[in-house]
Amino acid sequence: MSARHLAIDIGASSGRHIVGEVVDGKMQLTEVYRFENKLVQKNGHLCWDIDALFQNVLAGLAAAREQGLTPDTIGIDTWAVDFVLLDADGNRLGDAVGYRDSRTDGVREELERNRVLSFAEQYARTGIQYQKFNTAYQLYALKREHPEQLAAADKFLMIPDYLNYLLTGVAANEYTNASTTALVNAESLTWDNELISRLGLPRRIFQTMRMPGSALGKFSASVAEQVGYSATVILPATHDTGSAWLAVPARDDQAVYLSSGTWSLVGTENLAAITTPASAAANFTNEGGYDRRFRYLKNIMGLWMIQNVRRELSERYGEAPSWGKLVEEAEAARAAGFAAQVDVDDPQFLAPESMVEQIRSCCAQTGQPVPQTDGQVALVVYDSLAADYARAVRDLEALTGKLYTSINIVGGGSNNQYLNQATANACGLPVFAGPTEGTALGNLMVQFIQAGEYADLAAARAAIKQSFEIKEVLPSC
Repeated sequence: MSARHLAIDIGASSGRHIVGEVVDGKMQLTEVYRFENKLVQKNGHLCWDIDALFQNVLAGLAAAREQGLTPDTIGIDTWAVDFVLLDADGNRLGDAVGYRDSRTDGVREELERNRVLSFAEQYARTGIQYQKFNTAYQLYALKREHPEQLAAADKFLMIPDYLNYLLTGVAANEYTNASTTALVNAESLTWDNELISRLGLPRRIFQTMRMPGSALGKFSASVAEQVGYSATVILPATHDTGSAWLAVPARDDQAVYLSSGTWSLVGTENLAAITTPASAAANFTNEGGYDRRFRYLKNIMGLWMIQNVRRELSERYGEAPSWGKLVEEAEAARAAGFAAQVDVDDPQFLAPESMVEQIRSCCAQTGQPVPQTDGQVALVVYDSLAADYARAVRDLEALTGKLYTSINIVGGGSNNQYLNQATANACGLPVFAGPTEGTALGNLMVQFIQAGEYADLAAARAAIKQSFEIKEVLPSC
């Protein structure tokens, strides 16, 4: 019997536990648990219910055993940038504030106005794009609001680091997620002490950096008792995009990678960071990847917009329309001649009270037809995403000096046939869609390699093509 491995893949809207095995060289995946995740208002901020998240982690671990699929190793990946602080006794200080919270409004401007730190200098050192919720800005905002928390802090742990700490008692910062803080030097791949000092942050809280593939340790005795077994915690690329990138079955080095989930990440894989002023101006990021590679990419709003539209429709109708129904209605709106687009990267779509009304308002303000039906609203989102992907590909070519010949889409969005076709049309490139569970699969691939089931990343990527259906979509116009 082959060894079993478990990916715990937690996104901004949901989480899932997926058991992976290698049978006759092919990867087999079995979902054993799924749960909802969302931000909640707490103490004046948008926060993650981190305690509920951990209870779901435990519930999924127990579910694997109950279904006869007890894993030998497990790995956790989540979104990036968010963190918790612990005191010397391991107690959490404050809340797990989410990146969509407004506490970082104006932080960059304040740092530059007071000549503390310019974005240009920070980018040159870290290669990390500007986003108003970058961890560096979150920590600075926390220092202004709750200096006592930083003063009492002994450990800085990002969300997957903290969940691993609760499972094992071992505190460590995993590299791929740590790189998104904009506090990791792109040359040394370690904490940038100069930046940490300039921001007035305590260096002692930042833990030893661990690379993907490291074994963190086994479950603590209390966790093993709760779930009914013990397993070894392996560090995958704990940043979900880092895991998704691993699962891209690119046919050559001229492929664009597109991880399609709550966020859309469009880019490629490089062996060295690109930290030029032109790259900074285009707001491309150099996030840490597996095997010390760099994921050179552009963050785009992604399926967050349509997820919110669907949530609003659920409240209106009493149940959520299926994703397939939304696609059918968008196709019908397109066939009827409706057309309008918005800038999906505009901050107005980050956390509006009503996504539907924000889309309508933007269309009205820009002199375009205002979507009235559910299908028209969905069409605006899908066509706007495709147009933004095309802009990102053009920027990518200009910055790397390469001509790209295909787009590989992984993640939940790879199932959306309309969006895949719209992307192929907008970019003028063939699209290869799949695998769907790209993030969980990339998480598992690190565990497979660590266990010796594949010799290296190249062998694991080759096995993807034999294990899963990859759909080719050609431009139709």
